[in-house]
Amino acid sequence: MLPIERPGKIICVGLNYRDHAEEQGVELPEEPLLFAKWPNALIGPGEPIVIPPIVTRCDYEAELGVVIGTRVKDVSKENAFEAVRGYVCANDVSARDLQFKDGQWSRGKSPDTFCPVGELAPAADVPDPHDLRIRAIVSGEVLQDSTTANLIFGIDEIISHASRTMTLEPGDLILTGTPAGVGVFRDPQRLLQPGDEVTIDIDGVGSLTNPVVAG
Repeated sequence: MLPIERPGKIICVGLNYRDHAEEQGVELPEEPLLFAKWPNALIGPGEPIVIPPIVTRCDYEAELGVVIGTRVKDVSKENAFEAVRGYVCANDVSARDLQFKDGQWSRGKSPDTFCPVGELAPAADVPDPHDLRIRAIVSGEVLQDSTTANLIFGIDEIISHASRTMTLEPGDLILTGTPAGVGVFRDPQRLLQPGDEVTIDIDGVGSLTNPVVAG
């Protein structure tokens, strides 16, 4: 069962950690790079991440998720946090083969079960979301270990930027990007396999664990 209401939109930010940009050897973006995952991808804690037969390179991405609580349009950066209901641990599971083949990310980011989310931490319980340790632990091995202080664009900037072109509605979910250490850029690569267990852990927000199975 999902720990949050099914959102109308899942808005994601690509390349939003300095250390993640560095591991790819790419320049920092000048503004938030937005893309979408579809709600069919959502699952809750303990539910399996199912790798479909078509996917051969399945990756994990630890992310801080932001749940919108107030309808906003063209909100300023200064007022953006007023729209936040709370925060969740999230895993932006990615089919790298489909993502890189297509050149745009919708299909590779949105297979069923490819967006696990954890329990909601109310905004009042997370006084500084820009200073949280964030980790991905795969089958007991810590593969991502960073801090939201490495965000290129802060949560207030992301909300303001997104709201310039789309109305943000209560329940909408924003995934704010992933730090260094994703499987596809490791040497050797460490991609998800059936039998793995993935835990996303964010200080002050919680922990999210999902097993990985074959479709």
